[in-house]
Amino acid sequence: MAERKKVTGIGGIFFKCKDVDKMKDWYQKNLGLKTNEYGSLFEFRSTDNPEQKGYLQWSPFPQDTKYFDPSKREFMINYRVENIEALIEDLKAAGVEIVDELETYEYGKFIHILDAEGNKIELWEPVDKVFTDLHDGTTTH
Repeated sequence: MAERKKVTGIGGIFFKCKDVDKMKDWYQKNLGLKTNEYGSLFEFRSTDNPEQKGYLQWSPFPQDTKYFDPSKREFMINYRVENIEALIEDLKAAGVEIVDELETYEYGKFIHILDAEGNKIELWEPVDKVFTDLHDGTTTH
């Protein structure tokens, strides 16, 4: 039996900062990011299926956010995954700390885990079509 894919790419880069709006404005002005209330959405194409669009979210968070807890780090990485339910079972069997319960939204399924050094990681099984329908033409390429 072939080993199934787990992580398929980066889904998001999240970091803490002192002034979220100032940071978004700086990146928009100086680096050309198209920003909105969440940060900036990057569009890419799948190597295996070039017709398929994928998305990566870049988001600054307030310095005092609790979203990264229990990690003490200033950042969190979101990884795109396939078959998140099976992956969760594999992670549990391997003794990986699962921080919360699986949550499902129209744009995908999410769960948070801790890595070997206690960094919180967000796992996301995306529904990219939702972003394509909402943001076509308004992403940072």
